[in-house]
Amino acid sequence: MVIDGSGLAGAAPAQDQMVQQLLFWWDENQSDLPWRRSKDPYAIWVSEVMLQQTQIASVIPYYERWMHRFPDIESLAVAPLEDVLNLWQGLGYYSRARNLHAAAAVLVEQYNGRLPRDQAALLRLPGIGRYTAGAIASIAFNQPAPVVDGNIVRVLSRLEDLDQDVTKTGTRNYLWRLASALVPADRPGDFNQALMELGQKICLPAAPRCNDCPLAGNCRANQKGTQYERPVRPPRKRTPHFDVVAGVIWRKEKSAGNEFLIARRPLDGMLGGLWEFPGGKIEPGESRGAALQREIREELAIEITAAETIGAVKHAYTHFRITMHVLHAYHLNGLPQHLGVSDHAWVRLPDLDGYAFAVTDLKIIDMLKKELT
Repeated sequence: MVIDGSGLAGAAPAQDQMVQQLLFWWDENQSDLPWRRSKDPYAIWVSEVMLQQTQIASVIPYYERWMHRFPDIESLAVAPLEDVLNLWQGLGYYSRARNLHAAAAVLVEQYNGRLPRDQAALLRLPGIGRYTAGAIASIAFNQPAPVVDGNIVRVLSRLEDLDQDVTKTGTRNYLWRLASALVPADRPGDFNQALMELGQKICLPAAPRCNDCPLAGNCRANQKGTQYERPVRPPRKRTPHFDVVAGVIWRKEKSAGNEFLIARRPLDGMLGGLWEFPGGKIEPGESRGAALQREIREELAIEITAAETIGAVKHAYTHFRITMHVLHAYHLNGLPQHLGVSDHAWVRLPDLDGYAFAVTDLKIIDMLKKELT
């Protein structure tokens, strides 16, 4: 597949008309969002990272708290990672927060605390890929850099009536070339945001509002009636499910005033750097109590006795689902070692606000508070 005279980017007058139609729609209909009130490259960077795989409504309060706590790159760079993760708590995909923190340190050290305008330099920063580099370059620095996210994939696929699988590398590369050919030299940031917002508001996945679309006259799928069949993706695979176990491991007896054990996940793994109630996957034929004892032995080298069940937490990640069975347990012997964790702490319920936890563990904390207070 190549961009040629038959594509949207092939005829300059038609392309210019489409750009102007989209920008006119954008000027009349754009949402008033806090990060759009600033041209600060740092604020734009933070918002774009937060918006990855996260709904706008969820991002707004996190963005506002973040910018209040870390108003510039320098304040983020010097903050402890624990503070960064704590502020991100509940937003998910925690590698985004770790990468923001790591990139801020690089920017202070190498770029005087400023984001570089050069896309190649942006791409060398932790956590910044092709999309984020293009968003920063176009929105913050007014450079005609393309962006392609899920919304834009859908819009361009329908405009071109692409019958190719958009998850394939060749098709994705084609969409990037198409986006690059379409983005104008004048107002490239507005154009990119307009394409994204068109996908969010009008060119919806299941029920596209073609009658309200400013590009309906340019849309080949709309003309052919194939908009509900675009974009083309392979059938969804069945999402695997795992049973896991987590333990509230008491140093002595169970009570609100006594200590229990929490562990910190390795920085280079899933949910890296977050604290958790330790445990792991239940193997076939294994009881929950036996699974917890084995996992604690493997991760912390201590012996415990498992007791009654507190409850269960269900959660869906991107590629799998879990049911987490939560047990009270008691420390028998041994000093915790960091075999499968990066740190540990003995804490009481009131201490937990100082630690960053994933959503599943926050639900365990709620269970404990209801049971013990």
